[in-house]
This record gives sequence, structure tokens and C-alpha cells, in this order.
Amino acid sequence: MTSTDRRTLGIGMVGHAFMGRAHSQAWRSVDAFFDLPWRPVPVVLAGRDIDRATVAAGRLGWASAVGEWKQLLDRDDVHLIDICTPGDSHAEIAIAALQAGKHVLCEKPLANTVAEAESMAAAAEQAALRGVRSMVGFSYRRVPALALARNLVAQGRIGTVRHVRALYLQDWLADPDAPLSWRLDRRRAGSGALGDIGAHIIDATQFVTGESLTGVSALLDTFVTERPLPDGVGSGQVTVDDAALFLGRLSGGGLASFEATRVAAGRKNSLRLELNGTHGSLAFDLESMNELWFHDHTEDPETAGFRRILVTEPQHPYTEAWWPPGHGLGYDHTFTNQVADLVIAVAAGKDPSPSFADGLAVQRVLAAVESSAADDGRWTAIAGGQP
Repeated sequence: MTSTDRRTLGIGMVGHAFMGRAHSQAWRSVDAFFDLPWRPVPVVLAGRDIDRATVAAGRLGWASAVGEWKQLLDRDDVHLIDICTPGDSHAEIAIAALQAGKHVLCEKPLANTVAEAESMAAAAEQAALRGVRSMVGFSYRRVPALALARNLVAQGRIGTVRHVRALYLQDWLADPDAPLSWRLDRRRAGSGALGDIGAHIIDATQFVTGESLTGVSALLDTFVTERPLPDGVGSGQVTVDDAALFLGRLSGGGLASFEATRVAAGRKNSLRLELNGTHGSLAFDLESMNELWFHDHTEDPETAGFRRILVTEPQHPYTEAWWPPGHGLGYDHTFTNQVADLVIAVAAGKDPSPSFADGLAVQRVLAAVESSAADDGRWTAIAGGQP
């Protein structure tokens, strides 16, 4: 089937900063690598400043730009709205888009509060009855090595999961003179390291294990409470956490530990996940994202040990669409894999994953962590978690 024979899926995107660039790259490249039933077309980019949005649209491959996201709702050439804005606007945009009959991709975390996430999940459930689909953008589910880890766990290769260690370590705020940004403003970001990167390791843990977190005991801390304003004149208050540390219980009975911080000097983007089970273990680090380490504890101990799997074979998740074996993928490819899955699901009339309900589940964990930390680490059950 040629591209002209396929139905087009017009994309409207809101926001054009870091995530907007990553999503734009995905929409531009996905049709060149995946055999999609529909052809996604980047139609229009929306930004609050029309001049900046116009410049961004030209650079990022969008056909046009508008200065107000609500202009996307009535456009017949926009079938899916991609939300790449700070969390304080996710609920308003997503709910309006779903009610207008637009499919939605929304960046993580789903919202800034559980109440907002519940409203979004409810709107998504109602929209699905009309054939309107939605997905939350936990892009690391599309790292081939993490997708392979999930498959190995589901196949029983490590047995019953006993323990998970999940860390996400960055250092871009290690310098106390790093300027204040919206990510350090609770009103816009919801939380700090907890929601920004902690949400990723919560979702990765639940995704790979196939289990949910049922309760947590947590600590949060802010090490630098005041930072210079971006214009260099004066300073402003940091109103979010710099670091989150918490323990959790999985629905299958296993234990889990989590660390998330943006002040870990020397760690650039180290999402680490280790699972220990009754029959083996798995280990992953995003800074070596094409590798998965696997230990089969049922083997002869004389020769058993962790072995490195280079996750670039065509049998591995997503990799067949890309390069020959040994030619690794990067951060940007996860977003392309993500929108490929979304387009395939929308065209098939199926609900994509992770759903807004999955996003709500992560939001409930984030809320439980904050509640526990505010109560000196008291064990806090997670609403909706399995007993």
C-alpha cells in the first residue's frame, strides 16, 4: 500500500520545548520506519506565543502554527492532539480534546493531582465508548531492553519477583546556582524529582513486573530552597522536592525500593532497574540502553552468572523496524516506537497502552509518597492498589 492509499491521521501538538522537540522527531520519522495502517501528518503546532510557535513549527516540521490550543478542537484536519505542556494544563487540554472527538497523547505524569488524573481517566473511558482513544506518554516502556525484560518476567524466566531496586539519577540541578525554571514550581510541575523522573521508575516497575504497588513509606527533601531567576536578576523559591526516597510493596508480595533525584553529581540520565526473582535476576541502566543483563539462577552455579544481552536483534521488541544487529537505538527512538504503537492501536480501534487509567495508577503512587513523606514516612496504602 502506498502512502497515498492510506488514510491520514492529522496531528496537532501543544507545546514545543524539550518534549515538543522529541515528539516532533517521532512524528516526522515514524512513517519512514514502521509499516503503519494510517499515515500520521504533523499538521499544526500550538504555542502561547504565536511568533515563537511559528519559528518552532518551521524548525520541527509542522505545516502551520497557532497561538491558542483551543483552535485545534474545531479543525477537521486534526484527528489527534499531542500534549507536551507542563502538568498544570494537561487535564484541561486532554478533557477538552477528548470531548471534541480528538484522540490524545499526553506526556507524563498524567496530571498534577489525583483529582485531575481521575477526571482525565473518566473522560478517556467515556471517549473510548465513542471510539476516541488516549494514551499517556511513558516512553521508556518503548526501550527495547525494558520491553524484553517485561517479556522475560511474563515468561517466568526469573520466577516470582522478590525484590525490585529502581533508581532515576540526574545531576542537572546539582549546581545550587542553576536557574529557577517551571520544573521547580509546584503550581506548574506538581512535584519535583518525584513526578518528573520518579514517575518513570514507578511506571517501569509496574510495567516490567506486571504488578502494582500497594503501599509506600517515603522521604522527600529539598536541598536548595532558593535559586537565581532565569534573567539573572534576583532569586525565587524552589517549591518542589530535590530528591525522593521510598520503599514499596508489590501486589505479588515482593519488596521494592525507589530513589529519584536531579542532584546526583555525575549521573546524567541513569534510570536503573534491577529485579531479583526466585529463578533469576534482570538489570538495566538507561545510560547503556541497548543492554539488558540476565542471570538464570537455575543454571549450574559453576558457570552461571549475569550475561549481557545486546538488545538489537530483529527478534527483540521494536528493533526489527530499525537497524541491523549491533546498531543501537537512542533516546529519540523510544518516542518513535511510542507513536507507532499509538497509531496502530487507533487504526485498529483498540485502546493503546499505557492508558490514562495507567497514568492515574502512577498518580496515586505519587500522592501516597507525598502523603507518607508529610507524615514522617508512615506506611501509606495506595488507593486502588491490590491488597
